[in-house]
Amino acid sequence: MAHFYGTLRGSRGKASRLGTKTSGLDVCAASWAGAIRVHIWHDTSNDVDRFEVRQEAHHGAGVSEPIATGVLGQPAKRQAAE
Repeated sequence: MAHFYGTLRGSRGKASRLGTKTSGLDVCAASWAGAIRVHIWHDTSNDVDRFEVRQEAHHGAGVSEPIATGVLGQPAKRQAAE
């Protein structure tokens, strides 16, 4: 049974994907300059849904660094800018 739901829209229209508590949901949106990855999952030990948003290199371009982490529905822990 789906626990997570994700959508995206591009030149071919809208698409959606589902994730379970076991699989989570992982999304990557990229350009030639780098990528943004969003990962959400269920933390069974605390019975909460967690997330991480980060920049990643893509085809050799960009940086890899966390942007924010936290529990869905609560304020995020943002990473300090350098």
